[in-house]
Amino acid sequence: MTSTLQPARTNEAVTRPGRWLALSVLVLAVLLVAVDATVLGLATPYISEDLQPTGTQLLWIGDVYSFVIAGLLVSMGSLGDRIGRKRILLVGATAFGAISVLNAYATTPEMMIAARALLGVAGATLMPATLALIRNLFHDPRERSLAVGVWGATASAGTAVGPIVGGFLLEHFWWGSVFLINLPVMAVLVVVGIRLLPESRTPNPGPWDLTSVALSLVGMIGVVYAVKEAAAHGLTWESSAVGLLGAAALCGFVRRQFTLPTPLLDMRLFRDRGFSGAVLADLLTVLGLSGLVFFLSQYLQLVQGRPPFEAGLAELPAAVGAVVAGLLAGRAARRFSVRAVVSGGLAAIGLALASLTVLDRSTGYPLLGAALLVVGVGAGLSFTVTADVILGSVPKEQAGAASAVSETAYELGAALGIAVLGSIVTGVYGGFTAPAGTPAGAHESLGGALEASTTMPPATGEAMLSSARDAFTEGLTLASAAGAAVLLLTAAAAWPLLKNQRLDSHE
Repeated sequence: MTSTLQPARTNEAVTRPGRWLALSVLVLAVLLVAVDATVLGLATPYISEDLQPTGTQLLWIGDVYSFVIAGLLVSMGSLGDRIGRKRILLVGATAFGAISVLNAYATTPEMMIAARALLGVAGATLMPATLALIRNLFHDPRERSLAVGVWGATASAGTAVGPIVGGFLLEHFWWGSVFLINLPVMAVLVVVGIRLLPESRTPNPGPWDLTSVALSLVGMIGVVYAVKEAAAHGLTWESSAVGLLGAAALCGFVRRQFTLPTPLLDMRLFRDRGFSGAVLADLLTVLGLSGLVFFLSQYLQLVQGRPPFEAGLAELPAAVGAVVAGLLAGRAARRFSVRAVVSGGLAAIGLALASLTVLDRSTGYPLLGAALLVVGVGAGLSFTVTADVILGSVPKEQAGAASAVSETAYELGAALGIAVLGSIVTGVYGGFTAPAGTPAGAHESLGGALEASTTMPPATGEAMLSSARDAFTEGLTLASAAGAAVLLLTAAAAWPLLKNQRLDSHE
């Protein structure tokens, strides 16, 4: 692997006795974030019924977390490099647990959106710190590849644990309970992390530049908001102005980093083709997948009529495939090549998404389960190897900033994917043919249609609901087709971008 880092061989990884126990604490933080992301999808129909958000508010509930976290990841990664990665991880985990309570007891759509935004602030402290601490805990590249594989596998396991535990809770308690499961995980993380995690920070880091923090936040939120609004309502004066403001802020951020003696983000990292290629691959992969992830739970529950727990179990193959592939990804990349594993994984996801374009309301589970398994395997291979490439391409003192760039790509991809692909689903759905007397709220969301059908005459309500379900499924298949195109193009682009990259066997 081409790398800016050429350190002397060290025995620290061999002699540090608690590194694997410390890793177990780090993966708890990953589990916290992964579970939170997946249970929201299952809880969406219940939140929709209880809080009665508009279609736009429902999308904001789904993606404002990603907006805020994308805007703050680089800043929080850099702050962790300065004040200590252990410290920011433990403070962030405590805040994450406390704000989860606010999410659980939200009483209006506006309160829920605000709570999700605050959760994004706390979440921005967690992911960069976990990867950066792995970079500092594991100096041997083979051990680091395995540690990154465990890290990625835990994130994937969280996507399985979230729907299953969330489904059980939703069948027995109110929807807010799915957020309260964060509390025991957070408590264990903080108590055990205080004892096991070593502190690490950048020596002589320089000041934390608040102007750069503001430019990064304004820039990311402005650009993502503009894309979301343009996708949902077309180009307007307002969305264009916000987008231009965001783009100007990001340009200002980049220019400022080149002038600072100790920048928030060292832009020279992007001169490494492997680093840039891995970051771009992550962004586009998540963009192509996120529409499916966000709407699949609604399809399983509201279209096919599965109870929440069964819907959670139905999504299990993706997590199983990702866990297994993540643990084997480093070995596969060394045996074949980085670009073969990444491009192959992305192509597999693209083909699996393409197979979902034949979905209808009565599609049997074998097709869906097989597609999800392939998606999981492809994601486990590609995400694990790109994370390893990103971490190995930088000096360990910059691990926080590099990890933050990686996570920013992930969260930005999620926000853009939900905005763009989600708008395809909602756009197609909103135009379904409804019988006379259908309440306006039925066109806002499928959950709204289900609620509206209970107030209509049985035959009319059933006809309306049937049309709504057909339209939602059609939107989902179109989003899957768009996602498949994005993934296949990304697979083709990753091949030249990751040329000559390799995962070293030793340092």
